[in-house]
Amino acid sequence: MERIIIHSDLNNFYASVERKLHPELRGKPIAVCGSKEERRGIVLAKSEEAKRFGVKTGDTIWQAQKKCKDIICVPPHFDEYMKHSRAVKAIYARYTDLIESYGIDECWLDLTKSTRIFPEYTPKYVEVNGEKYFSDKYLQFLGDTIREEVKREIGVTVSCGVSFNKVFAKLGSDLKKPDGTSVISKLNYKSVINGLPVEDLLYVGKATREKLRGMGLNTIGKLAAADEEYIVKTFGKVGETLLRYARGEDSDEVKHMDEKREYKSIGNSCTYPEDIIDLTRIERLLYVLSESVAARLRETDQGLADTVHLWVRDSNLNDFSVQKKVRHTALCSEIAKHAFDLFKSNISAPFSVRALGVTVSGFDNGTSQLTLDETCGNYKKLEKVERCVDEIRKKYGYDKLQRGVVAEEPSQMRNDIKNSHLIKPANFEDRAKQNEKDDN
Repeated sequence: MERIIIHSDLNNFYASVERKLHPELRGKPIAVCGSKEERRGIVLAKSEEAKRFGVKTGDTIWQAQKKCKDIICVPPHFDEYMKHSRAVKAIYARYTDLIESYGIDECWLDLTKSTRIFPEYTPKYVEVNGEKYFSDKYLQFLGDTIREEVKREIGVTVSCGVSFNKVFAKLGSDLKKPDGTSVISKLNYKSVINGLPVEDLLYVGKATREKLRGMGLNTIGKLAAADEEYIVKTFGKVGETLLRYARGEDSDEVKHMDEKREYKSIGNSCTYPEDIIDLTRIERLLYVLSESVAARLRETDQGLADTVHLWVRDSNLNDFSVQKKVRHTALCSEIAKHAFDLFKSNISAPFSVRALGVTVSGFDNGTSQLTLDETCGNYKKLEKVERCVDEIRKKYGYDKLQRGVVAEEPSQMRNDIKNSHLIKPANFEDRAKQNEKDDN
């Protein structure tokens, strides 16, 4: 049965919510920034007006101001973004319970069996060579209907891609921004996507793009028509995925809104208002990050992790990442220690750190058994303590209980990055990780 998959992408979401809260900002170039007071704060989101001046997410404030002298920088309000995100998803839930979030501002919806598919709409189907398909006009109507409801009721705009699989729906939502609907159907997909640059395909990174271009495969259509044996020989299993995506053969299902999400990794990162040049401060900041990662790991109920990853960005915006296998753990203290060991082993003084990130992966889903030494030791006690800290913070606020190692870092005492830095589920990211390895 042909599916109806919609990918919705809220346009410039943080900036759109800020302008809804502050109507005086409408029509002006604005940027939502992590640290308005510091020149080294970064742009988290920008309005269309700022985008026209070349302002990009990740720019420092001074870079944004250099590109657009009249830009207005506003601080983020994550509680409001979550509130608006939930309100938008409540609209989606009128149509289907197959709603899979991809971060705070993106979702896939499966409307194939929706009770609100407007059976009175004509023509709903068209027949081609004896086969019955949903008409492009009908699919356009569905995307436009949802898009208009969000705009009218929530006051923010959304771009929708409507297709028969998740990959093409995601591609479609990028074609008409802001506030547009694109249809990539069984009837038109070749004419719509074959001429698009190959990098428009989901998870084709810079290095993969250059390899494909070097092979003469600079469009999605050329990739789709390529010899499978040649592609698989060049890219391995990633090549199989690329071909499947390009040929419209993705069969991934949209998960139920209440279904437990599967995570391949859980992490957090932070960009700091000034360069970090002191090893002691690095340790404190890694504890702050590890605290949020450990708490998220416990919340997602993925069990214990056996790999710790460290990411470092220096003052020249050069990135470095490294990882190590560890005994299975969900403890902040152990994650932080491993991350700090990775830093000391791989980063030599003098250093100037702009941003740090800590991630864990290799989840056991509760299947690992602690050794006798671990059971008799402090692991279980420490785990109980950390879970108690989670509950106290949930009830009284993040800053009400802090580790001693963090107490000497005043700027981080109230930095609840667990709730202010949002993550995306990784049901698609397992394939992204493969491409990242290729791109590295």
